[in-house]
Amino acid sequence: MQFTEAKMGRIFILRLHDGDHLPDVLENFAEQHSISSALCFLVGGVKENGRVVVGPKNPKSDAFPVEPVVTLLGGVSEACGVGTIFLNEEGKPKLHMHAGFGRGERPLVGCVRMGVDVWQIGEVVVLELANAKAERVADPKTGFELLEVR
Repeated sequence: MQFTEAKMGRIFILRLHDGDHLPDVLENFAEQHSISSALCFLVGGVKENGRVVVGPKNPKSDAFPVEPVVTLLGGVSEACGVGTIFLNEEGKPKLHMHAGFGRGERPLVGCVRMGVDVWQIGEVVVLELANAKAERVADPKTGFELLEVR
């Protein structure tokens, strides 16, 4: 385990608009406001055909990089998610957010990295983490940008 200590920084409350695209909208916001590390909470709705990563194609394989299973949302869905933002090796904010999606009796949980679009309502609270000494570093073995604590 690695760890770093941080302090609470600024707090932002965002109202996302219909069609805003995750993760882009949060990464762009973080870049515009010089946010290098943060905790993010999402509530709202997302449009159909959002691309959600729901696991590796072969969870028992040691084959790397990992090939993701991507599921398209079958209709407008409720969403509730939590994620973090840290800078990558190029100094760009990168969001890692997992969310639960619900439509009728078909819940789904996965990572939003492939992209989902807001449907009408999207609310995000961004809690900046000041003085955190961590960044996302590309891991050639897994293909993931892993959090490295300095």
